[in-house]
Amino acid sequence: MIHLNKGELVDTVAKALDLSRAQADKAVSATFDAVEKGLKKDRKVTIVGFGTFEVRKRKARMGRNPRNGQEIKIEASKGVGFKAGKALKDAL
Repeated sequence: MIHLNKGELVDTVAKALDLSRAQADKAVSATFDAVEKGLKKDRKVTIVGFGTFEVRKRKARMGRNPRNGQEIKIEASKGVGFKAGKALKDAL
């Protein structure tokens, strides 16, 4: 498995577009901010050819503490899901 952290992504963008690292960092941060704002506002962000980010709700449920086996209540929460678009799937 290959992990790509934000710094490595910034370096890749800087090299691909012949930008300074600072300029690439601004571009990557702006992209992430736009996705975050879109999720907060519309709860769904689609990047055509890449995929769709979507807010998903998890219901409250009962779980089990793995240390002692005691039941615990897990509160309802929200998370972000991603579904790859056709072009991304085809590229893989």
